[in-house]
Amino acid sequence: MRKIVLQMMTTLNGRLDDPLAWLGSVGDDQYRAIDRLYATYDTVLVGRVTYEEMASYWPGALSEDVGTETNRKMARRMHDYRKLVFWRSGRQTLTEWNNVEQVVAHDDELLAAYLLDLKARAGGDIHLSGGASLAQTVIGLGLVDIFHFFVYPVTSPGAAWFDELPDRYDLRLMGTDTYENGVVGLHYEPLKRENAERASSFSELLV
Repeated sequence: MRKIVLQMMTTLNGRLDDPLAWLGSVGDDQYRAIDRLYATYDTVLVGRVTYEEMASYWPGALSEDVGTETNRKMARRMHDYRKLVFWRSGRQTLTEWNNVEQVVAHDDELLAAYLLDLKARAGGDIHLSGGASLAQTVIGLGLVDIFHFFVYPVTSPGAAWFDELPDRYDLRLMGTDTYENGVVGLHYEPLKRENAERASSFSELLV
């Protein structure tokens, strides 16, 4: 079965929103590490706002005159991925990009059923890219299999990854990395048995 992998940059206090308020530089060694993870994906799960941010940046990053070769390699991957953009209601016009589909999931039950079916299909792993509401919902439903956090040496007030969970969420450390810009990579998998018992009450808290 394919895995859903949440891979994100964050702060020491776990902020997930408004990256322009806290995100520092991304060093080439960090880009290479991220690109190795990207090589395992063929599908990206994303909300509308995050999708528009991606669509405003990555197509331009394909240019030979922009950034490093590592960054351009990542841009090519982003171009080729199947990109699933999730909505709670209705469909709206999105910025055009390659290989994009809109998915309407009116409630958590429909979202969980869609993602379980997606995981059961053949293919590479699935990158959960955000935004905040989508990522927190999928975490709360117990459907994230691996977490890759790139933690920046900064704190910043804002929404945090696990703010909406009603109880403990236990993780097992899989590995760590450090990068030249001071960022630390933390890699986890959830302890399924403990978390599954708590996930059922999560959807009641969501708007």
